[in-house]
Amino acid sequence: MNNGNRIIVALDFDDRGAAEALVARLGDACGHYKVGLELLTSAGPGLVRELRDRGHEVFLDLKLFEIPDSVAGAVRAAGALGVSMVTVHAMGGTGILTAAVEAAREFPRLRVLALTVVTSMTGSDLADVGIAAASTEEQVLRLARLAVAAGCDGVIASPREVGALRAALGPEPLIVTPGVTLPGAAEGGHARAGTPGAAFGAGASHIVVGRSVTRAADPVAALGRVRAGI
Repeated sequence: MNNGNRIIVALDFDDRGAAEALVARLGDACGHYKVGLELLTSAGPGLVRELRDRGHEVFLDLKLFEIPDSVAGAVRAAGALGVSMVTVHAMGGTGILTAAVEAAREFPRLRVLALTVVTSMTGSDLADVGIAAASTEEQVLRLARLAVAAGCDGVIASPREVGALRAALGPEPLIVTPGVTLPGAAEGGHARAGTPGAAFGAGASHIVVGRSVTRAADPVAALGRVRAGI
């Protein structure tokens, strides 16, 4: 992957026009975008194709958690769109993870990333769903090891777990960190946020930035501050 595209801007909008306006404003300053369920549902796959046609990499954040056949079909559809990354829930277990990995083999550029624990969750949230025996970091590490063993190219985790993940997984797997904000900025619903410099310093391969850039008065300048903080 292009090292210049390690900073991913999240297009967390509910309409295509707002997303296209930001992409146009950022221009050549950004080469990698995240499209999640909100924008995909609103705008459809056409926006993903448009981003690819403009030469951008696309991280399609589907968080797939379904029966293996359905997961495999969705991964193939993502590959056909030409995206660079797609996400699947590690909580789905080995069957789902393996189905995603096998489906992605048809698309050499497509990387399957396993979501460990979403960045809004805390230890008390894990206890609510019956995972009381593990801390957040322990659960992240358990699921990350499961994902890598199943053949996933990397994992999604908060900036706070990056150091432990890199130590446990070694240098090869991708570690993509949402919940990244500029120092002093609002955490935007992320319970386990961190700064760009801290995430990359701990070993992240990519970071995902959202409101710090997308809601800034000057998104180009804000993205410049993200780069300056690395």
